[in-house]
Amino acid sequence: MFVRLFYTLRKYGVPVSTRELIDLNQAVAAGLVFADQDEFYQLTKTVMVKDERYFDKFDRAMKDYFDGIQTFDLDELLNQVHKLPKDWFDLELLEKHLTPEQREELKKAGSLEELMKMLEERLREQHKKHQGGNKMIGTGGTSPFGAFGDHPEGVRIGGPGRKRSAVKVWEQRQYRNLDDEQILGGRQMQMALRRLRKFARQGAAEELDIDGTIRETAKQGILDVQLVPERRNRIKVLMLFDVGGSMDSHIAQCEKLFTAAKTEFKTLEYFYFHNCLYDYVWKDNVRRSSTRMNTWDLFNTYGRDYRVIVVGDASMAPYELTSVGGSVEYMNDEAGQVWLQRLRQHFDKTAWLNPEEDQYWHYTQSIGLIRQIFDNHMFPMTLKGVEDMTKYLAR
Repeated sequence: MFVRLFYTLRKYGVPVSTRELIDLNQAVAAGLVFADQDEFYQLTKTVMVKDERYFDKFDRAMKDYFDGIQTFDLDELLNQVHKLPKDWFDLELLEKHLTPEQREELKKAGSLEELMKMLEERLREQHKKHQGGNKMIGTGGTSPFGAFGDHPEGVRIGGPGRKRSAVKVWEQRQYRNLDDEQILGGRQMQMALRRLRKFARQGAAEELDIDGTIRETAKQGILDVQLVPERRNRIKVLMLFDVGGSMDSHIAQCEKLFTAAKTEFKTLEYFYFHNCLYDYVWKDNVRRSSTRMNTWDLFNTYGRDYRVIVVGDASMAPYELTSVGGSVEYMNDEAGQVWLQRLRQHFDKTAWLNPEEDQYWHYTQSIGLIRQIFDNHMFPMTLKGVEDMTKYLAR
């Protein structure tokens, strides 16, 4: 049994042997799992994977193995929206593009709550496909609801994200874990690694510097004891990675940073979120519903002395920061900016590392709001940006 699974794991680079294959067969024969894909996934992961660095490769292999029968997490979708026929949103050829002047005319002063009430009304009224309209749920129009259209403050239902202006996105989302084995490439990340190494080895001035004490005593004419930081990696780091959506274009860059951090920090914890921090984070993108951690538990688990690095492009609809229910994935009870402020209040040192070029930051309102919350401690993901960030966190 599971010979195909065994070779699929090997194909994706997971180092499994016949010993693990035998153990898996024995576990299944003993009845540890039966007719449950999620339980089989967890059992296989426990038996076959001996190092967490292979979790991403394992997830990709399992997706390949179960191709066509993968189950979906439906908890984050509204049932009514989920039941809409998919063929209502499949006409990309009708994609609509407005001029800046036309987009400005469509902007409304209404709240997110009003937009959601409008969506409820459309769901009750609509019984067929609509194309190119300005009111109903459809494609290629200027309605606030649908796909392949153009509206500055709409709700995307189906279809890919293009202009990054949708207030909500009702669709099944699958994110990929960052692979910490990604080989560092390019001079810039090599230099960033050196900055991280220097940061990681800084500590409190607790070790006697004999040469420095002799030198300063001779210079001053009286005993002048000099201390230097201990040569131990004492810095504790918590990294929070934004994944999915507009961050997909930054995956390679984030993986290089993640690899550097995993290499340099003895105490490193990491979690994922999407767009903005809300009331939970997760550890595994494929099984994020089962690896969630309440954000309050995050604060209670990790002390104030952890240095926090938030990695994300900070590019989202302003509603996601300022409004209750502003998350693009579910109806959050508290605004995103409330959670970001709590993060800042709990930890002594927090910084935001942004992969977007800083010359474009002023074009995005949400970036300005987050910079303000982080007291301007937002840094570009460049050599100088990483250096400036580590200097700030090390103080």
